[in-house]
Amino acid sequence: MANQQRKVGILVGGGPAPGINGVIGAVTIGGRKRGWEVIGIYDGLKGLVQGDTSQVVELDIPQVSRLHFLGGSHLRTSRENVLKEVEEEGRKQKVPDRDEGGKLDQTIKALQSLGVTDLVTIGGDDTAFSASLICEWAKGTIKVAHVPKTIDNDLDLPDNMPTFGFHTARHEIALVVRNLMEDARTTGRWYFIVVMGRKAGHLALGAGKAAGATLTIIGEELGDDTPLEELVKILEGTIIKRKAMGRNDGVAVIAEGVAYKLRASDLEGRPGVKIELDPAGHPRLAEVPLARIFKEEVREAFKKRGQKVTIVDITLGYEFRCAPPIPFDQEYVRDLGAGAVRYLAGEIETPAGAENGALICLQGGRITPLPFTELMDPETGRMRVRLVNTQADTYRIAREYMIRLEKADFEDESWLQRLAEAAGMYDVNAFRARFASLVG
Repeated sequence: MANQQRKVGILVGGGPAPGINGVIGAVTIGGRKRGWEVIGIYDGLKGLVQGDTSQVVELDIPQVSRLHFLGGSHLRTSRENVLKEVEEEGRKQKVPDRDEGGKLDQTIKALQSLGVTDLVTIGGDDTAFSASLICEWAKGTIKVAHVPKTIDNDLDLPDNMPTFGFHTARHEIALVVRNLMEDARTTGRWYFIVVMGRKAGHLALGAGKAAGATLTIIGEELGDDTPLEELVKILEGTIIKRKAMGRNDGVAVIAEGVAYKLRASDLEGRPGVKIELDPAGHPRLAEVPLARIFKEEVREAFKKRGQKVTIVDITLGYEFRCAPPIPFDQEYVRDLGAGAVRYLAGEIETPAGAENGALICLQGGRITPLPFTELMDPETGRMRVRLVNTQADTYRIAREYMIRLEKADFEDESWLQRLAEAAGMYDVNAFRARFASLVG
């Protein structure tokens, strides 16, 4: 297809992430330099799935040349997708809406009526799945480039590359943790900080490690159906050990995903806790005030021994999704956006299966278009999840800098006595009975 006939549409789906605007800018600049028309589609797929073509704006270089400095999304975003909800075996499931006049059909017809020949989607696993379905449904009439993003860093990109926005969010959270560490020292209190990341603990671990938090707990270190009491003992043990070392303050960073490892029955009936059933009929924690629950449980544990500990609970995440990107993400997203244009233009080598649609990644310093199927779980249709590898040196080093009860603490009788006294127990055997299970 000749350059003057090309028209690129750009849309954003899912939650915000620092760097979105840099992708929009790079795609616009790359497309316009090649003589293509470029349009931005507001609110992701929200209008397209209804056949609405009114929410678009023409994009040109002067509009976007400084866009990469800004947080948020110039084109806004939504969580709309091309799936529909159906009832199967008594449970609600989401499946591709392939009906005539359905979401996929409406989306393709809307894009075609706009004259879109190429589509750049920016988003996480839901948007990637929708992009793959649009590519399939369009049957080669619309070429699709998807740029994956999430601050959670939980997409399984090649070469362990981070997802864009992660480094900015980690940077911002680490600064807050640093400030709260000083506040904790100044006031003699503890902070329990829950950090966004439902599936993986990269954000919590990265921020906690960078700031030097007293303790970081991630879901990957826990087994399924972990008793709430075990987490309470980990936090309680850290406070006791810190006290035995002469300090009454500290900061514990806890990954949001910890909630999904906890035994649901331990949380049922608590104020603010909402439990739903997943497609397999298993309980799923939809809403959990995790920081508050841990604060209440740990304070109660100390109260039973006649001790008082001041704990402040904080939940972080939404505050950083629209932060201005740091230079790493500013550069990274420009590479990805420019790479998306180069892929659409056929200027880079494309593997089999990615001729009409691909995920745009950076691999070994080179832009790599990957078939949607390469990074997607065939069972779920979603992109594969990348969890924290707790066997990796980077995690083991993080553990070495934390203050938490370890096996060695139970091997020195004089130190063990000191820990028991700090816990207000004075009986070494009672201390051992409560906490020794943490170290096996």
